[in-house]
Amino acid sequence: MRSESASDNSEERNASSESSGLAAILLYPFVQTRRFIRFLYDWVLSWAHSRYGVVALAALSFMESSFFPIPPDVLQIALSLERPKRSFYYALVSAIASTFGAAFGWYIGYALWQAVGGYFVPAIISAENMDKVSDFFREWGVGALFAAAFTPIPFKAFTITAGIANMFLPYMLAAAFVGRSLRFFMVAALIYVFGPSIKNWIDRYFGWLTIAFLVLLIGGFYCIKYVL
Repeated sequence: MRSESASDNSEERNASSESSGLAAILLYPFVQTRRFIRFLYDWVLSWAHSRYGVVALAALSFMESSFFPIPPDVLQIALSLERPKRSFYYALVSAIASTFGAAFGWYIGYALWQAVGGYFVPAIISAENMDKVSDFFREWGVGALFAAAFTPIPFKAFTITAGIANMFLPYMLAAAFVGRSLRFFMVAALIYVFGPSIKNWIDRYFGWLTIAFLVLLIGGFYCIKYVL
């Protein structure tokens, strides 16, 4: 009996070990991606104590609008906490550089589509669906770009798609500048008024705050449209 019990326990341990090994293999890409993102996050923060912090902020804001995964708010907050009186200056740098980055994202999408669009239509996406994407950006592009620029929605996905859909570039840049300015200046105002104590609150709730603000803004426009 003891031998059978020991054998059963051994089989259970082996099965558990095999399951753990399989889970580790399946989760490996996600774990490595998380580590890489954390490395980039720490690297971005390291520029806060450098004399090139403003240059790094401008470069990060530019890149994040087209391909970089870490939002510029991370460095903007760190710089603003070091020098709260320059909070609005850092916000302006972020907004301007991010708008130029949006133009680069638009160009990436436009150039990419010119190069490989003939392969994707109709092999990957039908001409009808591609027309729907273009129609969406013609009708709702400004609002969509503004929402992506202001909220935690990945902005780069919209700037590149706007280029693919050949959205009118000045409209896209206007939406990007207004949306990004509102976002970065809101961060600056919070830090300027509340100081270092607001950092944890921003980290935890800023995404929800921007979404709530956007909902209220859209609701206000609808009220004006239907009430007046």
